[in-house]
Amino acid sequence: QVQLVESGGGLVQAGGSLRLSCAASVSTFSSYAMGWFRQAPGKEREFVAAISRSGGVRNYADSVKGRFTISRDNTKNTVYLQMKSLNSEDTAVYYCAAELRVMGVSTISQRYDYWGQGTQVTVSS
Repeated sequence: QVQLVESGGGLVQAGGSLRLSCAASVSTFSSYAMGWFRQAPGKEREFVAAISRSGGVRNYADSVKGRFTISRDNTKNTVYLQMKSLNSEDTAVYYCAAELRVMGVSTISQRYDYWGQGTQVTVSS
């Protein structure tokens, strides 16, 4: 069983930045690809970013490319999402997720095995 706990959400003005963290309680963290998803009110959950087990492969949704950066620290069992140039369309609950896989990353939420409880990000205009 893997427990994921997100933190770092909050209220930020448009154009501002936030860094989300997701801490995993598992000794084999480096066996998991990690992803960030988000869900805005009235909308379906959508892919944001993903990173492979070693960090060598990263994938981003087109809507966040150039603004968001995903990274991980396997010594701390933590994955991060650095968000810059935030706008109102980034307002959502952000979830981190873990997928046990050998290589690469997935953008499909159904392929992820474990999920955090989510952290709210609100961007005010």
